[in-house]
Amino acid sequence: MRVLLIGANGYLGRFVADRLLADPAVQLTALGRGDDADVRFDLASGSPGALTRFLDAVHPGVVINCAGTIRGGARELTRHNTVAVATVCEALRRSGCGARLVQIGCGAEYGPSQPGSSTAEDAVPRPGGPYGVSKLAATELVLGSGLDAVVLRVFSPAGPGTPAGSPLGRLAEALRRAMQSGDGELKLGGLGVQRDFVDVRDVARAVHAASLSAAQGVINIGSGRAVRLRDAVAVLARVAGYGGNLHELDGPPGPMRSPIGHPRNDPEHAAPVAYPYPDGCGSWQQADVRTARDRLGWRPRINLEESLADIWMEAACRI
Repeated sequence: MRVLLIGANGYLGRFVADRLLADPAVQLTALGRGDDADVRFDLASGSPGALTRFLDAVHPGVVINCAGTIRGGARELTRHNTVAVATVCEALRRSGCGARLVQIGCGAEYGPSQPGSSTAEDAVPRPGGPYGVSKLAATELVLGSGLDAVVLRVFSPAGPGTPAGSPLGRLAEALRRAMQSGDGELKLGGLGVQRDFVDVRDVARAVHAASLSAAQGVINIGSGRAVRLRDAVAVLARVAGYGGNLHELDGPPGPMRSPIGHPRNDPEHAAPVAYPYPDGCGSWQQADVRTARDRLGWRPRINLEESLADIWMEAACRI
């Protein structure tokens, strides 16, 4: 099976590439903006015609799109998350390759949900910010394209390679700084949100399964369990061996065994540091993952503690 992977150098794309390369039946070609891509092409500025000519030359059976961005203003998000996908869809429609499209969406497309609920694929999307809007628009383009296509709505990926700017990445970095400087007490805000974390390697398995399946439409990829960010911090502190006190300033009174922020004895840094989720999903998000089980034969295998231990291992290497 010849697979064209777009965005192979991104956070998710690297693990998808590793998973596909481990399959001897897959012949992988990477397309991206970096110098190490097999073919250099910028989806946000390249023309559908140019991409069509490449598709006709390579003739992939599957195209996997992991490209996109989570940062920037509405214009940049639209260009990289929506216009780029429009280019892919148009090129596939023009091409004679007949490739299947696996598009990586995100849980932010749903927006806020009721605490305690699990969000299924038939929920009406109400994204709460420009990132979710740009990804939802891309999903609608794929679903309306007439292509053989599936959209995997990935909830909150975690594990090795987690970007330092993400909430979990920032938590690990704060713990690293505290341990390096010997701070015995940290203050932290913004840990009340609950998210459905799924290991990035499990996401790669889901993408691989989707590329081999005939499933179409939208499929949620998550753990099926919401975890409060403060609980994730507690696990990080434990695996890091941090023995100090962690105080959540906007949470329940009293110390907790894990936070992020500034040392309490530093009057110049007395204000709390909040690390909110910029995904527009409110205080709660939890995926209903039954469709992934039924249509892809996929279940998450890696628990959050292992994901967090791998995040910490990378952060600790910077000490």
